[in-house]
Amino acid sequence: MTEFPDAKIYLVDDDAGVREALGWLLRTRRLVSDGFDSAEAFLEDAAVARREPDGPCCVLLDVRMPGMSGLALFERLRLLPWQAAMPVIFLSGHADVSTAVDAVKRGAFDFCEKPFSDNALVDRVEQALHQSARELAQRAVQRELQQRRDSLTERERAVMNLVVAGLPNKLVADQLQISVRTVEVHRSRVFDKMGVKSAVELANLLRGLA
Repeated sequence: MTEFPDAKIYLVDDDAGVREALGWLLRTRRLVSDGFDSAEAFLEDAAVARREPDGPCCVLLDVRMPGMSGLALFERLRLLPWQAAMPVIFLSGHADVSTAVDAVKRGAFDFCEKPFSDNALVDRVEQALHQSARELAQRAVQRELQQRRDSLTERERAVMNLVVAGLPNKLVADQLQISVRTVEVHRSRVFDKMGVKSAVELANLLRGLA
């Protein structure tokens, strides 16, 4: 059983033979792929190009293609807020190696030179899927924390900000012109909603949302 039952690999290459060979290779590792014969087709048809992926994924992208090049597509993908969850591995001919290296410096996961080693390529695909899974998990945590923070009332948020700044309850009460007991109530509600037990834990949590 594959480690990534819900993963998807997107094959973007104008050579049908390459797409078929890669699809077969990935199936031997029980990995599901979807092929596109151009960058334009990928942008038009691949749901992941329009919304955050539901599961781990990566793109195997040919550097040179008619129409929009692989490099131009990569520059488009870099603008997506979830791009880190969709690692790109370039497939390059010898003449394109320097271009692929430059793309890696700009955020591509890696490149594999044609003809590539089957095992080495699939190993890199699996490593890219690990990165995708980690990024998706982190984004899910961030969304949950944001929802928790959004659930706070305006007064709870004001109390939280002062507590995180290190002010004791008495000074928080003075700042907001409320009683210490009211601060304690709001503080307790903030801790409950944010799922923390201390001001330090709360500060660390909010630092991750910054």
